[in-house]
Amino acid sequence: MLPLAFSAQVSAQSTQSITNPASVVSIFLSLLLVCGIIFALAYIMRRFNVTHAGNGQMKVVSSMMAGAKEKVMVIQVGDEQHLIGVTANNINHLSKLEKKLEVAKPSVSGQGEQFKQKLVAAMAGKLNPAIKETAHDK
Repeated sequence: MLPLAFSAQVSAQSTQSITNPASVVSIFLSLLLVCGIIFALAYIMRRFNVTHAGNGQMKVVSSMMAGAKEKVMVIQVGDEQHLIGVTANNINHLSKLEKKLEVAKPSVSGQGEQFKQKLVAAMAGKLNPAIKETAHDK
């Protein structure tokens, strides 16, 4: 009889905690926090252009912004280089380059180091505005 009474008491407490307005607010705020973290990580990935590395068959040699959502890019496919125009709606092949541009050979940790430097600079500016001013003076 005792285990049955204990089971009923635990069941009653669990239903009261779900209908309790404070626990509903707590669950809602937790959900908002998780959604906020997801959107913050997506913003950081977009801001710092975090992309997956390819298998080496195709590379972006150079890129230049031509407008708010337009880019002109030089890509290398195998031994050929092509000039393409990228907009929000489509990608156009502009020409095949006869004279190839030099491809910079980044180290394996090159992008990681750039991200690390940008992150440290951004954090230093947020934590201590005096550091940010001296960084811009250089």
